[in-house]
Amino acid sequence: MKDNSRVRQLLSGPIASISTPFKRDGSIDYPALRNIVEFVIAANSGTLLLTWGDSLYSILTDSEITEVTRVVVEQNAGRKLVVAAGNWWTGESVRFAKYCKEIGVDMYMPLPPNWANSCTADTLVEHFAQVANVMPVMLVTALGPGVSVPLSVVKTLLERKANIVAVKDDICGAYGRRLASMVKGQWLFLSGGRKENHMDALLYGVDAYLSIYMRFKPEIAHRYWSAVQAGNQDEAIAVINMYDIPFMDFVGTIGADFDAVIHASMELFGVAERWRRLPYNSLTDEQMGKLNDFFRTLGLL
Repeated sequence: MKDNSRVRQLLSGPIASISTPFKRDGSIDYPALRNIVEFVIAANSGTLLLTWGDSLYSILTDSEITEVTRVVVEQNAGRKLVVAAGNWWTGESVRFAKYCKEIGVDMYMPLPPNWANSCTADTLVEHFAQVANVMPVMLVTALGPGVSVPLSVVKTLLERKANIVAVKDDICGAYGRRLASMVKGQWLFLSGGRKENHMDALLYGVDAYLSIYMRFKPEIAHRYWSAVQAGNQDEAIAVINMYDIPFMDFVGTIGADFDAVIHASMELFGVAERWRRLPYNSLTDEQMGKLNDFFRTLGLL
């Protein structure tokens, strides 16, 4: 992995997650994936974040996850930080971590499986610690919808000085604020979700946030970040009110899920096509027209 100062520099500000692009027939569009990598690098995302959710690992095979990871690392060519992800039992997570280390991944996010809340605090500690013995880990806090990694697990991992260097918080709210306070000065803190979640935890110590707009209109993300760095809270909140909240409100009206709208937005801005694999839906031409109109009302198209 890159040296600590370089990691701190690259895992800061607005971060882009990597959406896996598909062709209309459901095959992975690898040329588009390479284009996405180039787009977010040009957008000055210090980190290329592969996640189980945004990268659509839920509709990829294990071999495809391996290949998507390899292609992202190859296209990045050492320019930015690459964080890989997986969702396997501990032994397979360790095996994948070894593969990631071999090909040049900088950090690994080993999301543990947790069907029927089968993980305990002790098994979670062991899961993250075993993977961290192989390579640096970014801990992810969501074990499923509304299920968080217990803060006692975080406390134990901090005490054991496991090779965990960052945390991605998808729970947010009061949990996120407490977590940020716990890890400050020891792990880098990436706020998941949106600018609102980043702003909520800002005073508690947040290094970066996962950005919606970095995938298709990065100027909005950087406008917000510049306001934060300048200590101009009013301007930062104005960006949230002008762009993020209307976007999420629009998603609630179009009859498609958030990720489908993200893929469609990437098509409108010329980054990759809108398609996702069945049984996931993709925006229709009519819905694309509504999305196009929405961005025009914001002055972005």
